[in-house]
Amino acid sequence: MELKPQQTTSIDPGNVIDKAEKGTSPTRIAINRFMKNKLAVISVIMLIVIILLVVFAPLITDQNPTKSNLSLVERPPSADHPLGNDGSGRDNLARLLYGGRISLIVGFSAMIFTLVIGVLLGSIAGYYGGKIDAIIMRATDLMLMLPFLVLVLTIVAVLEKVNVVIFVSIIALTSWPNLTRIIRGTFLTLREQEFIIGAKAIGVSDMRIILKHFIPNAIGPIVVNATLMMATYIIIESALSFLGFGIPQPTPTWGNMISEAQSIRILRNSPEAWVPPGLAILLTVLCINFIGDGLRDAFDPKSNRR
Repeated sequence: MELKPQQTTSIDPGNVIDKAEKGTSPTRIAINRFMKNKLAVISVIMLIVIILLVVFAPLITDQNPTKSNLSLVERPPSADHPLGNDGSGRDNLARLLYGGRISLIVGFSAMIFTLVIGVLLGSIAGYYGGKIDAIIMRATDLMLMLPFLVLVLTIVAVLEKVNVVIFVSIIALTSWPNLTRIIRGTFLTLREQEFIIGAKAIGVSDMRIILKHFIPNAIGPIVVNATLMMATYIIIESALSFLGFGIPQPTPTWGNMISEAQSIRILRNSPEAWVPPGLAILLTVLCINFIGDGLRDAFDPKSNRR
């Protein structure tokens, strides 16, 4: 009598999770996954606190961040000026809070502007292909060949005056190629899916297909890259302001504050002039990056098969 080997069944944890998530909307699944990432949730809370501090700056201090007072030049911290005064007699706390507004506005606005350009060009290239794709990709390759920092510094140096609007436009117009390539690759993958082919077969317009099918299915990479871009642009603004090519004085930014405190005397004797803006940049960028990591895991369809 021949004995047949018993067949053993293995349980795939991914299948268990798939069954648990069955019937749940993709948005709810992404939210649930994101909420399980404690570091990302803590980062959201910290980022909200930072935003509230800079938004409600007039309630925290009544000092004018751009008004100079020569009698208070480089004064140490006091009751009226908790973080002291800078080399022009301006209140450091007021400049920290109001400067946070500018830094966050630059990061957020440049991110939105870049998203519009990148998603638009990437969608057109990935959906239509052919000569249109070739033209957009050659323009993208040309922009990627140019060193980003050198290109930005050249444009800023040529312009006589740089304000927030011009600065945001310069960053966005020089940093769209990477996002364009990502969106194009996503669209090229989605273009061969059966639901896209079916939509074309029944005569759905190209614009409706892009807005109703392509963009929602590409929302994961778009959101993740948007958060990471915002953190990058805050660093870029701070770095260029530190080098003297960013937002000009007396408009306060975190980069400007660090630039003003780069003398050896201030670095040694007045840490309150440069430590707070440095920590503000560090915490803000870390929070945004951790949120981006959490969103990437939340939107990744393979994240339930770890």
